[in-house]
Amino acid sequence: MFTLVVPLQAELPELLHASREDTTWVVTITLLVAAVATPISGRLGDMYGKRRVVLVLLALLVAGSLIAAVAGSIVGVIIGRALQGAVTGVIPLGIAIMRDVLPPERLGTAVALMSATMGVGGALGMPIAAYLALHTDWHALFWLAAALGAVGLPLVALFVPGDVLRTAGRLDLLGAAGLALGLTGILLFVSRGAEWGWGAPLTLSCGIGGVIVLLLWGWYQLRATDPLLDLRVAARPAVLFTNIAAIGMGFALFSSNVTFPQMLELPVASGSGFGLDMMQAALIVMPAGLVMMVISPLSGWLERTIGPRPLFTGGTAAIVLAYVFVLLWSSEVWHILAANIFIGIGIGFTFAAMPMIIMRSVPAHETGASNGLNALFRSVGTSSASAVMGGVLAAMSTDFEGRAVPSREAFEVCFWLAIAAGVIALVLSLLIPKQPTGERHPSLPG
Repeated sequence: MFTLVVPLQAELPELLHASREDTTWVVTITLLVAAVATPISGRLGDMYGKRRVVLVLLALLVAGSLIAAVAGSIVGVIIGRALQGAVTGVIPLGIAIMRDVLPPERLGTAVALMSATMGVGGALGMPIAAYLALHTDWHALFWLAAALGAVGLPLVALFVPGDVLRTAGRLDLLGAAGLALGLTGILLFVSRGAEWGWGAPLTLSCGIGGVIVLLLWGWYQLRATDPLLDLRVAARPAVLFTNIAAIGMGFALFSSNVTFPQMLELPVASGSGFGLDMMQAALIVMPAGLVMMVISPLSGWLERTIGPRPLFTGGTAAIVLAYVFVLLWSSEVWHILAANIFIGIGIGFTFAAMPMIIMRSVPAHETGASNGLNALFRSVGTSSASAVMGGVLAAMSTDFEGRAVPSREAFEVCFWLAIAAGVIALVLSLLIPKQPTGERHPSLPG
């Protein structure tokens, strides 16, 4: 869903008969809804049944895809893309279901495989979207998404077992509204700040207002009888450090998605690119996601053998080394391919380790909401990368044949920023307690 319209971004103003500022919401709205809906859907899954909420999210995906597919204006496409964003909550809910029903010897590999699907979906989505954009009507992208959701619904209903653990209580509507409002302000500040101007009143209002709302939300959650999220559990060192490090991992992942395709597609004569077309660039980027899928059994074995914390540390180190490599060597296409594969390995290891660290540190009835919060932090990282990288590339552009293109130095700055994010995550991974304490599910090894 995140990469579905990436190949169309440059053409959206013409296709939707709208300004470029308006068409950016086709991408932004999906990210915003995903960030807000993921922790809320996790809490709903803990309370009312995880499989039931997964089915609802898939139904929203189908509905949103159909709305966008038949829409003739930008309003319909934005509404459809908003509904598509809600389906992101399926990932943490799926991981929580696995914790409930799988034996310990299968859990690590299963979680690694589930986490890898995020990279695989993005990697496969890019070339598929590029092919459809080049050879068919752009509405075909949304018909494809609707078909995928329609296939997923009966598969989940037939083959995913029902819940064995539920949490009594009610949905904290005020807490959900506060979280949604605060996160929307923060993410609007991050994702639109470069375009609106970081010092503009609207930008500052979103950022400062979002922070204030989230502080009030946290104060309320600590005093609520049945809060949306138990912040005392989220404040445990293992969970806290993992979630903050998740911002760095999301930043590192999306940094490559922003910079590598542009480098590959920019003209050779500009001094910054390799002159590949949209499809060729997508195929160079795609192997990173496939590597995540291939190494998922290895991730599961390593998690069982050495534990999730060393696996997390190894993954962050691989990402740092990948960006150092591309910072030093990026004169050939295979340099980009090699660095992207190492990033895929690092993301595969870290995305497999993070849910396991959290599940070893929280009560079983908090699994869905806690994994949803971790997914939220990753979303903050990806949206930050999109905004920061886009701002750097725009600010350090040069004129080439009448249009602005990012300079070579701009990409180097982006790689340094990705290295910094990876190093911070690496340090945080070392601060995670080796044996996190807390209530564990009976089937989960301690």
